[in-house]
Amino acid sequence: MKRRLAAAVLRARLARFPAAALLGPRQCGKTTLGRSLSRRYYDAEQPADRIRLDLDWETVAAGRELVVIDEAQAWPELFPRLRSTIDAERRRNGRFLLLGSVSPALMREVSESLAGRLARVELTPFLLGELDKTARKHLWLTGGFPDGGVLRRARFPAWQRDYLALMAQRDLPAWGLAARPQATDRLFHMLATVNGQPWNASALGQSLGLSYHTVNGYLDYLEGAYLVQRLAPWSGNVRKRLVKSARVYLRDSGLLHALLRIGSSTELLRHPGAGASWEGFVIEQILGSLAASGVDTDAHFLRTSDGHEIDLLLTLGSTRVAIEVKLSASVAPQDLSRLEAAADLVAADHRYVVCQTASPAATGTRGVLDLATAIDRLRRLGRGQ
Repeated sequence: MKRRLAAAVLRARLARFPAAALLGPRQCGKTTLGRSLSRRYYDAEQPADRIRLDLDWETVAAGRELVVIDEAQAWPELFPRLRSTIDAERRRNGRFLLLGSVSPALMREVSESLAGRLARVELTPFLLGELDKTARKHLWLTGGFPDGGVLRRARFPAWQRDYLALMAQRDLPAWGLAARPQATDRLFHMLATVNGQPWNASALGQSLGLSYHTVNGYLDYLEGAYLVQRLAPWSGNVRKRLVKSARVYLRDSGLLHALLRIGSSTELLRHPGAGASWEGFVIEQILGSLAASGVDTDAHFLRTSDGHEIDLLLTLGSTRVAIEVKLSASVAPQDLSRLEAAADLVAADHRYVVCQTASPAATGTRGVLDLATAIDRLRRLGRGQ
């Protein structure tokens, strides 16, 4: 099994809580990680496993082995039972690991039944720091899903197309999305064309023949299924008019590229959406890597009406970091000047340009960094090092 950065955080949370929920998109590796921690595994989507767990429950409750329950949101009746079992011996930690693909459905049950008894850990598709040098080279193109081509290049982009089709036709409707598969597929493609742009539900609704309320509701489902990321605008005290609409990114770059019919690195670099794709990829890798390392952060972007812009504005404890993302391998002096002007507006403590440089360089709190170096530096900042 490939090393997963979130595994250490998960073990630490299980040591402090009776239960933990490992959340993430379908087929990102949750089952593999869960089964590596315990042999006592049940899949709540399988009737036979539900019966087996029901029959085993007294043994499970009395046992000392971690119990892994996959797709826990598919079995709502489980949660009151978990609560009573945990409360009967509240001081015992590390008893249950719940795996789930739908954050709202699972967390609603958690908030009603398991509040204060369960820790939450998110698992993303593969991150840069989890892969060898060969796999890293095409991670941006293929995305990080274990079966999606990052480990076996020939599977991309057919795997991604099948994945999106199954999400539209089976999984999202099963999770409560009241949309026809054809409408969901159209929404997927429209999100790909506006990737990284300010969210405009009215414009998308017009194109889809839906109200903006309905489109916003659909986006909530996609966000809850870990397919999209909403990056909120900075709303602090700045003496300029700010853009107030969130930016929406497809979280996995491989899914984005499949929707844009990009099949190779050459096609990707020639595509007009390459810059936005790289920006979204960098943001997802940074946020995912920090979360997987147990670093808490608040993330925003900043854009003013007169053009000052910060692609990613992070708050790591008391430290504020402004990040500009560039697709190029080098950075022009005017790019650095623009970042400095925007960072001054929010009094950022650190200012970095993240690009595809082969020679990262940083002096004090400023620098031009490649993605791997940026992640390492931000992780150390988040840990106060």
